[in-house]
Amino acid sequence: MNTYDTRPDAYQSVSLDDWTDWRWQQRHQLRAPEDFEGVLELSDREYRGFSQTEGDFRVGVTPYYASLMDPSDPDCPVRRQGLPDPEEARRADFERRDPLAEEEHMPVQGLTHRYPDRVLFYVTHHCPVFCRHCTRKRKVSDPKTAASTGQIEQGLEYIRQNRDVRDVLVSGGDPLTLSDDRLMAILGALRDIDHVEVVRLGTRNPVTLPYRVTESLCDRLAEVAPIYLNTHFNHPREVTSEAQRALRRLLSAGCVLGNQMVLLRGINDDPETVMDLNRRLLSAGCRPYYMLQCDMAQGITHFRTSLRRGLEIMDHLRGRIAGMGVPDFVVDLPGGGGKVELVPQYLEERSRGDAFDEVVFRNWRGETYRFADIVEEYS
Repeated sequence: MNTYDTRPDAYQSVSLDDWTDWRWQQRHQLRAPEDFEGVLELSDREYRGFSQTEGDFRVGVTPYYASLMDPSDPDCPVRRQGLPDPEEARRADFERRDPLAEEEHMPVQGLTHRYPDRVLFYVTHHCPVFCRHCTRKRKVSDPKTAASTGQIEQGLEYIRQNRDVRDVLVSGGDPLTLSDDRLMAILGALRDIDHVEVVRLGTRNPVTLPYRVTESLCDRLAEVAPIYLNTHFNHPREVTSEAQRALRRLLSAGCVLGNQMVLLRGINDDPETVMDLNRRLLSAGCRPYYMLQCDMAQGITHFRTSLRRGLEIMDHLRGRIAGMGVPDFVVDLPGGGGKVELVPQYLEERSRGDAFDEVVFRNWRGETYRFADIVEEYS
C-alpha cells in the first residue's frame, strides 16, 4: 500500500497525479503550526518548539513525509526528525555553528577542500524536509546561502584547475531540489573534467520525496553513470514502497547506492531497529555505508547518543546480518579533523611468543578463538 491510500484527512481532496508530483509536494511544504491541521495533532511541546526555534531554523516538511508520521504520537521517530523541539533552543559550550569547519576549508565559496583528493560541492540551500538534526543548520533553509550560477561556475573552475581532485561530492541542501537541467549541467560539467574519476551525490529525496526520482531524471543520470549516490534513511518506517521504487529506479540508472544513517537518540539507537532498516535497504539494492555519530552542531545535542551505544549496536549487527549490511561507525571529528572509524573490541588478549604471538579473539556469539599472529621480526 502506498502513502496516497493512507494520506491524512487534510489531503483527501488531492488527486493522485498531484500527490505524486514532486513539484506539488515542494510547493505544499508544511512550515507553520496551522499547516499541520488535519495532518496530526501537535503536542504542547511541539507548539513550544515552533515558538522557541523561530528564527533559528525553519520548519519544512513535505506532505509525503508528514504522511509517514504517527498523528497521535509525538515520539514517532519520523515526526521527531521533522518537527521542532524546545531542546533545539538550548546551547552547550561544546556545540559549534560549523562543527566540521567546512567554511574554514573553502578555497572558493561553496566548495570545501579538506582531503587531498576530494571536495564537497555545495550547490543548493533547499531540502524537501529540513531535518531537525541537520549539521548545516547555519545554511540549509536560508535563501541567503543559495548557490548562484556564478558561485557554481567558480567551484567548477577550481576543480578544473586542481588535478589532485579526483572525487567530487555534490551536496547541499539537497541537489535533487534543483531542476533536471540545472542538476545535469553540474554533473555533466564534472564528467567533462578528465581528472575527476568519482562523482558522488548526497540526497535525502528517496526518503522525504521519492516522487522526485522520475523516469526522466533517471534517464539523464544514466548518461553520466556511474554516480555514487548516498542517501539518508534513519528508520525502517521511512522505507516505503515509494522509497523502494525510487531506489530501484536509481539502480537501473547506473547509480551505486549507499545509505548514511545518523545515530539518533530515541529514533534508531536500538540494535533491532538498525537491523530492520539495513535489511530493508539491502533488499532494495542500497548498501548501509555509514552509521554516523551525531555531530556537535548547535541545537542537536538532545539527539546525540553515547559512543558506547553505537559500539553496542555494531557489536549486535556483526554475525547477525551479512557483512554488507554492517555499516562503518564513524565520527566526523570537530574542527575539520575528518572521519575516524570506531569498531567493537574483538581482540581479548595477546601472549608474546618467539616467532608467533598467540592472540585470543571473541566472536559475535561471545565465543573465544586462538589465532597465531606473525611477529614482525620473524616475518
